[in-house]
Amino acid sequence: MNDVFYILIRNAKYAKGYSHLSLYAPIWLVLLSVHVNAQNVQSTPMLDLPAISGEQVRTATDFLIKTRSLDYEARQRAAAEWILEGQIPSFLRELVPVSFKNTNNEKAVILVTCDYMSIGTEGDFIRMPLSLPAARKIASSLGMYLPTSVMVDSIYSKAHVKLQPIPMQPGEQMRSNDYYRRHQQMIEKQLKGVEKGRLVSGHKKDVVITNRLIEQIGRLAIYGWHYAVDDPIQPLSLVHSEDYEDYSHGLRLIYPTAKVNGEAVELKKLINRPEWNMIFTKEGVINIESLSHGE
Repeated sequence: MNDVFYILIRNAKYAKGYSHLSLYAPIWLVLLSVHVNAQNVQSTPMLDLPAISGEQVRTATDFLIKTRSLDYEARQRAAAEWILEGQIPSFLRELVPVSFKNTNNEKAVILVTCDYMSIGTEGDFIRMPLSLPAARKIASSLGMYLPTSVMVDSIYSKAHVKLQPIPMQPGEQMRSNDYYRRHQQMIEKQLKGVEKGRLVSGHKKDVVITNRLIEQIGRLAIYGWHYAVDDPIQPLSLVHSEDYEDYSHGLRLIYPTAKVNGEAVELKKLINRPEWNMIFTKEGVINIESLSHGE
């Protein structure tokens, strides 16, 4: 394919003065443009999920109806299964870049999901709160990571759209499908007119990783729900057991490969380099892979 375009470009250079050849120059340029654009699209990392279409497609409404009588654990299993089947809105499949700089003025770029993991279609989806076991199952199956609290702060500060937190009345109903649906509607009202696929933050607490999970086995770490930069409602907390989730929680995934000054680097190694450690976490050496996958 590259040889074909090389020939076309080479011939186009000599087309001047030859009307019968110059007529084709616009076609060659269009073909070249399509080829280059296709390369750009192909190089954009995507969530490694099955493509679904037609009768395979299921909506958030389908999920909420199907799981309304399930207990919490069964609903979480179903949520992970639906997501891994590819039942997510299409805009969530493509990852978006978030950049960082260290004290040496080096630039690192990580890739993250533009929003929290959701179930359904673009026209009917729900941002699905996930327990730690469900979050880890999804992350490990896709080869992705969970964020640190420092990453959550940076993602919020770089977000294209910063939403206001919407706390709801606390109580047992916080874990109900009805609360999930109502909170989704409130978020979408704030996002009216915003293009899907933009980096959005501020509307959920993140399920995160921390070294404290090593000592406090069986706990869930959450952080965020920002009013403003450096002003989260939820400080880093492990108050809940790992199987807990409620309407205010969300899962954002992190791609395992970063770029530093344009060069690809494994994030699990980059995060522990002395010149980058404090940029990604304030806890010293951290095993992002093990903590994200539960290994």
